[in-house]
Amino acid sequence: MIQPYKYKAYNAKGRAVRGVVSAANEADLYNQLKSSGMELVSCSPVQKESALGGLSIMRPKIKTRDLIQFFMHLEQLQAAGVPMLDSLADVRDSADNQTLKDIMTDVHRSVFDGASLSESLGNYPKVFTSLYVSLIKAGEDTGDLEKSYTQLIKYLKWVDDMQTKIKKATRYPTILLVVVILTIVVMMGVVVPQIVGFIKNLGQELPFMTTSLMATSEFFQEYWWAVLAAPIVLFITYKTIRKGSEGFAYTMDSWFLRMPIAGVLIRKISIARYSQTFGSLFSSGIDVINCLKSAKKTVTNLALIEALETVEARVQAGAPLSQAFNSSGEFPTLVIRMIKIGEESGNLTPVLMQVSEFYTKDVDEAVQGLITMIEPMLTALLGIMILWIAAGVFGPIYASFEHINI
Repeated sequence: MIQPYKYKAYNAKGRAVRGVVSAANEADLYNQLKSSGMELVSCSPVQKESALGGLSIMRPKIKTRDLIQFFMHLEQLQAAGVPMLDSLADVRDSADNQTLKDIMTDVHRSVFDGASLSESLGNYPKVFTSLYVSLIKAGEDTGDLEKSYTQLIKYLKWVDDMQTKIKKATRYPTILLVVVILTIVVMMGVVVPQIVGFIKNLGQELPFMTTSLMATSEFFQEYWWAVLAAPIVLFITYKTIRKGSEGFAYTMDSWFLRMPIAGVLIRKISIARYSQTFGSLFSSGIDVINCLKSAKKTVTNLALIEALETVEARVQAGAPLSQAFNSSGEFPTLVIRMIKIGEESGNLTPVLMQVSEFYTKDVDEAVQGLITMIEPMLTALLGIMILWIAAGVFGPIYASFEHINI
């Protein structure tokens, strides 16, 4: 019975290597590590949920930058003419991420047993997506793996750059939103209740601002658990219904796209990712249909996926790529015109890269526009909240001065 083993071994350079490998028994594990150039020191079986393919949250996550370094290392070794098995062993031994190191141990063994690199990487779809596997397979078929590595590095750098820009752009609004929420919670749950008793003892009719403030504060004190739990419950409910009903998911995705500003941003980010993926695959020599299918997997919005399926169907029916994109209704006229020029000139690859650059710049502008709108809105919300509390608290106090006889 095949089961995962946690092991410690020494590689050919004398460095300690730890990881998890599936084997029939300890002897099989020893032979696997021996074939990979490692000497087994100790091992122990582990539970499947704690193994490499499980869902353990304790294992370090493989980030985009880990994959960039991984493919850059392979590219350099490939350019230097280092044999595949030696390259994989070197990448395995030099990997800083333990999860990636464990995966490379298994990939090295798989390639040693006769599998191709694309097949071996395909055993880990959560790490190496179909896009990565397709590009590697294209390099194997054409005998130019170095070009595939270069395309993957370029694509992953684009993804990492896009993620970094979005994180930086949303950092300040996120902090401001947290400040607003904390201010509301502290004021309503701590500050206002301490003043309420004094206001009630004034013995006068309270204005609406004060009564609404007191009611809100009492609600926070009484149902604080509901206030905290409501967003979590709503999120879980939404995810559950979405997972169980494709119609609901499609309706919500269509509604998201129709949102005034966020919908435009969702559309642009999705199409930018789609265009970049399609361009990377096409420039590697993969046929158009497979490029369209793989690129479609990078889009998560069901309404957009349906539109992109229209593109795929039109191309399969024999329509030019420009006409197919035009029929989807998701690509602007400028992009359609650029693709048509590329088709007519027989030089489509650089045009697709220009389309990707077009959408990348478009996304940057859309993100900045959204942030520019969110920041003053949150600031205004915080200001209104403070004014409401000030009016509700100090209004009755100032009014009581009018009844004092001097």
